[in-house]
Formats: sequence, structure tokens, C-alpha cells
Amino acid sequence: MSWGIHNSKAGCCILSAVSTKVRWGVLGVARIATNKVIPAMLDSDWSEITAIASRSLHKAKETAASLGIPKAYGSYEALLQDPEIEAIYNPLPNHLHVSWSIRAAEAGKHVLCEKPISLSVADAKRLLEVRDRTGVKIQEAFMVRTHPQWLGALEIARSGKIGPVRSILGYFSYFNEDPENIRNMPDIGGGALMDIGCYLINTSRLIFGEEPRRVMGLVDKDPNFGTDRTTSMILDYPSGHCVGTCSTQMAAYQRIHIFGTRGRLEIEIPFNAPNDRPCRIFVDGELRDFARCDQYRIQGDLFSQAIRHNTAVPVPLEDAIHNMRAIEAVFRSAKTGAWEAP
Repeated sequence: MSWGIHNSKAGCCILSAVSTKVRWGVLGVARIATNKVIPAMLDSDWSEITAIASRSLHKAKETAASLGIPKAYGSYEALLQDPEIEAIYNPLPNHLHVSWSIRAAEAGKHVLCEKPISLSVADAKRLLEVRDRTGVKIQEAFMVRTHPQWLGALEIARSGKIGPVRSILGYFSYFNEDPENIRNMPDIGGGALMDIGCYLINTSRLIFGEEPRRVMGLVDKDPNFGTDRTTSMILDYPSGHCVGTCSTQMAAYQRIHIFGTRGRLEIEIPFNAPNDRPCRIFVDGELRDFARCDQYRIQGDLFSQAIRHNTAVPVPLEDAIHNMRAIEAVFRSAKTGAWEAP
């Protein structure tokens, strides 16, 4: 069977386009922005990328020209001062997520911020205060949360088809030994858990519909970078367990297995879902495919719809704080060698 992005059962209700698209500005020229998010949103019915900023005006202009973006700014401050910009996409390095998201919110801009939204629970809570004070919308950009395959998996898990979920097994890895890459810099939030392990935590919380009671973490650090190059975790939920491993120095791979009392579900490409072919999940070995779509376009469209209709964003900011609590607990457990409560 094929599930399109307009299928209400898959949970991806992309409505008819409004007459005026939400005008977006992008902070920085990160690869995730220029290669994934901006191209997807340029093809959107609800969003238009109006401006991009970089600390280098030349780089901003060069990127804007290559992507067909009308405005380029040589500073993030200048972009935030643009009265035409309604929403900001923040793909800056992890340690800059909170500070620039706060500046954007205080400038009256809605904010879609890349994951992880912060480096600590305390910092994430600062965003709650700013959101409530300014009245803007702020969301962590876990694009998988609105992808039809994950919404389909969630529907199956909750339908009882595979019975109550008791176990989730996840793996996510790639190989990167570049010392200049921000993922290998511990002081600015690099490492496997912050970069990709956060997906394992986030999606297991989604499927169980609960928060973990306690977690156990094991970390192997790179002797030169000081980052966690391999992190494994056990998340103990009221209803079951999630066991996951993430790594920045292993063969590239990703997979999710969800086990119920009467069946199992496997997500073939759970996180870097392709936009050029259908996505596939297997329910007790039976294939279910989901029509080709772009998860970054869906993410941007739904956030823009929330702005235009003044409705709640798909994933509330409070969810990001719960995810960060679990991340912190994994790191604490790795140090203490004991179970830690988020």
C-alpha cells in the first residue's frame, strides 16, 4: 500500500496553500541548510526563503545567488532587523542555538531551531520563558516527527496490531574523523549523542508515548577530540525498554526495530529518509511503503501553517526539554556507572 503526504491517517495534513507564504530568513550557511532544508522549502506552498545571513557577506551573497534567495546579509543581526522576515530557521552550531534563537524571538520572529535545541536543560528552559514572554512560536527541528513513515509507525504501534510495545532497538552511525568538523568539537556540542543519538531518544519517546524513568549510558571518547565517538544507552520506560547505539566513527548505518507482544515493526531508513523514492517499513515482514516526499518541506510547511493559522506547532517546545533531560541523564550515567533519572 502507498501512503501519500496528504493521507490524514499518516498524520501529515498539508492543507491548501494560502495566498501569502510565510517569509523566512536563515541564520548561517550550514550544510544542512543549503543542501537539505532550503531547497525543500523553496519548493513549498507555505514558505518562502527571503533572506540568508552569514558572518561573511561574500559567502552570504554567493549562497543566496546559488539558491535563488533574494536577500543576503553579512551579519545575523542585520537579518533579524529585517521587518519583512517573519520566521527564522536556525542551523547554527549547537552552542549557538539558544542565544540566537532568543535574539530572533526578541526581534519578533518565530523560530525553527535545529536539534539539539540546547546543550543543557537549563538553557532549553530559557527558551520557554522567551517564548511565553514574546508570544512567538519556537520548535526544535526534529524533521522525523512529521514524516509520514514515523506517523504511520506510531499509528500501527497504537492500533494494537503488534500488541503493546515492549522493546525498541535503534542504531545510527556514520564515520567522520575530520578535526575541523564541528561534530568533533566537544566545547560546542559535538559528539555522537548530541548529533544523532538524540534521534534514538526522541523517537523512542514518541513510540512509547512516555518519558524514561531511568537511563544507563556507556561512552567511548575519541582520545584526540574528546567527543563521545560511540555512545550506547538503555532507556527504561514504564511500558518497556529502548536499547540504542550511536557513533561518529563507525560504518554508516541506521535502523529501528519496534517489538510488540504479538508482532514487530522495522523502519528501513528512519532518519535520513530519502526524498527521491518511497520510504519503507515492514510489519511482521509485510512491506508498507510511503509515497515519495521531502521531510524538510513537510516540517517547514507545518510550522508555517501554525504561524498563518495561529495554531500550535506540531511538536511543542516542552518536548525538546524532555529530550534534553534524557540526554543529560545518559551522560551522567556514563560518568557514574549507575542508572540515572532524567
